[in-house]
Amino acid sequence: MPVALIAKLERFTRLSRQDKAVLAQLASERVRKVGPHQDIIREGEAPVEINLFLSGWAYRHKHLEDGRRQIIAFFLPGDLCDHNIFILREMDHSVSTITPVTVAGVTREIFDALTLNHPRIIQALWWESLVTCAIQREWTVSLGQRSATERMAHLLCELFLRLQAVGLTEGNSCDFPVTQADLADATGLSPVHVNRTLQELRALGVVELRSKTLSIPDLPALMRASMFNASYLHLGHEGNHLDANE
Repeated sequence: MPVALIAKLERFTRLSRQDKAVLAQLASERVRKVGPHQDIIREGEAPVEINLFLSGWAYRHKHLEDGRRQIIAFFLPGDLCDHNIFILREMDHSVSTITPVTVAGVTREIFDALTLNHPRIIQALWWESLVTCAIQREWTVSLGQRSATERMAHLLCELFLRLQAVGLTEGNSCDFPVTQADLADATGLSPVHVNRTLQELRALGVVELRSKTLSIPDLPALMRASMFNASYLHLGHEGNHLDANE
């Protein structure tokens, strides 16, 4: 079962047993494993399917001609990469893995069938797409207005809450395979500045990052440090008050 995807989509709308069965089927077809530090799709290539992430971490990125990289988004289990990808003739960015990942490919034919036959799933996917846009807006605000410490604290809050929403945290800790170089390219900081910022957050007692594990001893304090408002993630269980057994 695509547990992370179902947990995520049920925050946006009710899902019937049939809807969940369809999602389980969706996640069992065209499944492939991709190793760490590999491209899933490259800029300039023609997209042929939507990628549904079942496990592992990946990221969306752009490269300048001189090799500099900007990470634009992180993909976690339960995320889908671009519902409207079929509009593009070629990719204008790349998607690559951080860890080994398992992805299910959703073809245009499968997605069209979902659109026609499962309106609640499509409603949830539109919600998910709007949240993705909201996340992108927050990243823009971070790059334009937040200080280095605020940027880092905000990003760590966001990733932790996204993982928590799909059951991938344990207490105040979670797996965190992102390197300091990745954090630098996501926040527009130098690796040296990232290291200094993480040390500052550690000294404040709000973040511990070691052995690819992130611990946040005081999440409210970390939120205050970045003026974090979680409303853009829409974690309020919009669909849970409805009868999912229909």
